[in-house]
Amino acid sequence: MTDDELDLDHQDQAADGCADFDAFFAEQSRGRHAETFLLYGRTYTLPESLPLIFSLQLERLQHSEDPDDVRTMLRALVGEDALDHWAEQGMTDRQLGILLIYAAATVRRPGSVTMARAAELHDEQAAARAEGKAPSPGTSAPNRAQRRAKPAARARRAGSGRRS
Repeated sequence: MTDDELDLDHQDQAADGCADFDAFFAEQSRGRHAETFLLYGRTYTLPESLPLIFSLQLERLQHSEDPDDVRTMLRALVGEDALDHWAEQGMTDRQLGILLIYAAATVRRPGSVTMARAAELHDEQAAARAEGKAPSPGTSAPNRAQRRAKPAARARRAGSGRRS
C-alpha cells in the first residue's frame, strides 16, 4: 500500500481538491443489488436506499388518507403508476400497509423482514390504533401548540377574571 492509499482524507478529494461525494457515495453503494418483488403480474424494483423524498413525505403524510399523498410517496419507492395499478387490481388498505412495511424494511436492510413478519407488524399497529394507543390514519395527535393551549383555555373558563 502506498502512503496515498493510507491517507483516507486524501481519497475523498477530487482532482481539483474539493470533496467528491459523488465518488464516495458510488463507492458506498458498490456490492448492493436492487431488491425486486412481484405484484399483480408486474415486477417492481426497490431503490438501493430509501430516497430522501420518501422519508420526508412519510413523516409529513403518515396520517393522510388522500390518494394523491400516498401516490406521491409511492412514486419515489416503486414508480409512477403503481398505486393506480394496485387499486385497479383490488388491493386492500391492509395489503398496502403490509407492502409498505415490507418495502421500507427491505430497502433499509435487505432480508430483515419477511412478508409474513410485515403482516404481523401491520396487524400489531392496527390493533394498537383500535385500542387507542396509536392515532388512526387520517387523524393526528394534538401538536405541541394544541396541547399547551388546552390548560390555558380551561383556566380562562374557570374564572372570568372579575372580582366578586
